[in-house]
Amino acid sequence: MQNYLPTLKQLQYLVALQEHGHFGRAAESCFVTQSTLSAGIRELESLLGTMLVERTRRVVRFTPLGDKIAAKANRVLREAEDLAALAAASGKPLTGDLRMSVIPTIAPFLLPRLLPKLRAERPQLKLYLREETSQAACDSLHHGQVDCVLLALPYACGDIEHQTLFSDRLCVAFPAEAAGDLPDAIAPDSIAASDLLLLEDGHCLKDHALAACNRPELRSGAVMMGTSLHTLVQMVENGLGITMLPQMAIDSGILANTSIVTRPIESDNDARDIALVWRRNSPRRDEFEMLGEILKTRFEAAS
Repeated sequence: MQNYLPTLKQLQYLVALQEHGHFGRAAESCFVTQSTLSAGIRELESLLGTMLVERTRRVVRFTPLGDKIAAKANRVLREAEDLAALAAASGKPLTGDLRMSVIPTIAPFLLPRLLPKLRAERPQLKLYLREETSQAACDSLHHGQVDCVLLALPYACGDIEHQTLFSDRLCVAFPAEAAGDLPDAIAPDSIAASDLLLLEDGHCLKDHALAACNRPELRSGAVMMGTSLHTLVQMVENGLGITMLPQMAIDSGILANTSIVTRPIESDNDARDIALVWRRNSPRRDEFEMLGEILKTRFEAAS
């Protein structure tokens, strides 16, 4: 029988190294020195009796077994965090620390309307926010870096549960010179692929815009170069093409001081669902559902 087991700290170091691919950055993420992290991984290798990481001056390369053990270590760490969360959730709900990722096509338009009231009503809740693309947010969720995500669905985010907060209509944005000929609603087949400007890969709004058009050829013909909705707005304003904007961004004034005109798109997939998502079987599910109801109620009151 094995007398000694890996420590959670050793597993944390291993997972951080695989995530960052660099000893220095991994050490920074764990708030330790590089020598401490390196020593912890060597202790883990000694304990397991096998090499997990090949070290060279330029490259950190995991062995095949190292990759498998790092994946298992990540699951062990998530279970340990869930254990602590289970104890915390047994007390007063929505108190203490809560880490949430919010995607860029939601954060600047929704949070200013919701957070002041949430802070006033739940002063003991310490909500730590990070803004990142949809794919990065889902990765952070499943790696345990955040507890929940404010996301736009549908989006393939892995094994999750969610609570839909509201529906957000999609509109097509045109430069001013196109305003005179526009119908009340835009038919997808009237959009030229070469005119359509979309966000880069990793943003779910790109997929929602393409789904709204339901034209596979747009995926290869559209220009995917915008890093943010504000960038796309400036490109449209300067006559470089058209784009798709969510109604919440329009309502929040993203088109202020521009001459851009918008029309709703007429499609079976003309909206995205704004939802709070969390890992399936999370022990904090009741808390997340409660938070979802609060966010939904506050949005309706602010609308």
